[in-house]
Amino acid sequence: MEDTWLTRAKRLLALAETGQHFTKDPFDRERFDEIAEMAQAMLADLGNVPISQITGLFPTHAGGYATPSIDIRGAVIRDGRILLVREHSDGNWAMPGGFADIGSSPAENIEREVLEEAGLQVRARQLYALRHKARHPYPPDTRDFYKLFFLCDEVGSDAPKPGAETSEAAFFAPDAIPELSLTRNIHADILAAFRAFAQDQSATLFD
Repeated sequence: MEDTWLTRAKRLLALAETGQHFTKDPFDRERFDEIAEMAQAMLADLGNVPISQITGLFPTHAGGYATPSIDIRGAVIRDGRILLVREHSDGNWAMPGGFADIGSSPAENIEREVLEEAGLQVRARQLYALRHKARHPYPPDTRDFYKLFFLCDEVGSDAPKPGAETSEAAFFAPDAIPELSLTRNIHADILAAFRAFAQDQSATLFD
């Protein structure tokens, strides 16, 4: 679970930015501006990052309401092994995926990500988990995310190959998972994928 003060600081910034958008009163705007600056400073301190990384933290396309970002991951399982890609950014491994792009459905997003990062054509079959990142043991993050996890079926059986953002792509057995990129996925996400695949679960894990 996320640290309580980190959760409060993110919520405070979200409320301040929503107030900045909707208020018509210049004095209220000054107050919301000050609250936003204080929340940004708190997040910078809690996350030990420059305050420049906090500015513009929340998406601005939701009619003025600060909303979580969306991260989508795809589980492709072949012969009892799961597809993982090695990220250029940290050298560790993750299920293919990334930020959801505006203009594409969740299924279209993950199908494109698997193709771009692992060279495999897939079809999204089932949403097996929808998690609020802050409620699970990922590393602390000043941003707020909903994470969508899809089971995907292969179209063909090509060998995986890395893409522009990845250095390797391969299938791994449950007892041979390499070091994970924990900001992207944790072991629980991968184990949940194996369980969903084996049980053909109809319910989606959430929260």
